[in-house]
Amino acid sequence: MSLPERLGLALLSRLDPERAHDLALAALRARLAPMPARFASPRLRVRLAGLELPNPLGLAAGFDKNAVALAGLARAGFGFVEVGAATPRPQPGNPRPRLFRLPEDRAVINRFGFNNDGATAIAARLAARPRDCVLGLNIGANKDSVDRAGDFAEVLRVCGPHLDFATINVSSPNTERLREMQGPAALAALLARVMEARAALARPIPLFVKIAPDLTAEELAALAEVAMAAGVDGLVATNTTLAREGLASARGGEVGGLSGRPLFERATRVLAQLSRLTAGRVPLIGVGGIDSAETAYAKIRAGATALQLYTALSRRGLGLVPEILRGLDRLLARDGFADVAASVGSGRGDWL
Repeated sequence: MSLPERLGLALLSRLDPERAHDLALAALRARLAPMPARFASPRLRVRLAGLELPNPLGLAAGFDKNAVALAGLARAGFGFVEVGAATPRPQPGNPRPRLFRLPEDRAVINRFGFNNDGATAIAARLAARPRDCVLGLNIGANKDSVDRAGDFAEVLRVCGPHLDFATINVSSPNTERLREMQGPAALAALLARVMEARAALARPIPLFVKIAPDLTAEELAALAEVAMAAGVDGLVATNTTLAREGLASARGGEVGGLSGRPLFERATRVLAQLSRLTAGRVPLIGVGGIDSAETAYAKIRAGATALQLYTALSRRGLGLVPEILRGLDRLLARDGFADVAASVGSGRGDWL
């Protein structure tokens, strides 16, 4: 980590978490954020649902909800970037405070509730996006919507022309009853609407579905079956969790979704189960608790073709990106893998 980044993170850690997040975005937008040197290796190149990625490490949705810092994020060394979540109409989200640091646990709890500027405003920013970055959007439904499936389709209709992929978020714990859309009948109906909207795009794009880490084995199996039958291009495992086991931090009981290190084991077990259920028919994106090359490698060996991180960046900064990639390249070479694809699922049994 560079000295400017270390000083910047120290300053941000003293501020209210949401204020610190807003300032980090502003620094990226103004090109004031220190950028790490990129790391590239042929061993890290990945093909994800037809997308050619320079490396498997992506930025998860939630950091840049409104697509305001695309130029900065495109220079940060990620293999791909996901912004959002976006809903058809602007909404303020849940009341503040709604973001809580759990330093002893290397974790965060948030209950934002899809706060965003709405699909039309976000689409205008996406239209001016950098072209040297694989860019996706997390799509959702308005809190007060009477047709949530229609909301997902509408966001894709408005924003889809400017995207490389979209992620259907039916797993945020911070919008009331949203997770009910992971049930087989509701999910099948939702996916039918979204697939119809994709077919109407001049350039159809890959669609992923982001799932919760709190599903039972039976619920997970049903979800995987419905998603594959609908023709989705990948599954994202996982969103934040409602579980709170073993936390040491004083704010551990706050309502919302827990992310960071405590999510790693739970999310990786779900990932491995999905890997077994899907048997290579769709790629998986591993998310939850990644904060080192070792945790990234474990996700890949559990079944992930690509990865996303977010929470660890709040503690480690963008310098964590090349650090993970450099270490991942070493681990692949150590174990004799020619590339990421050769290692996918090689350690799945350790998590089942």
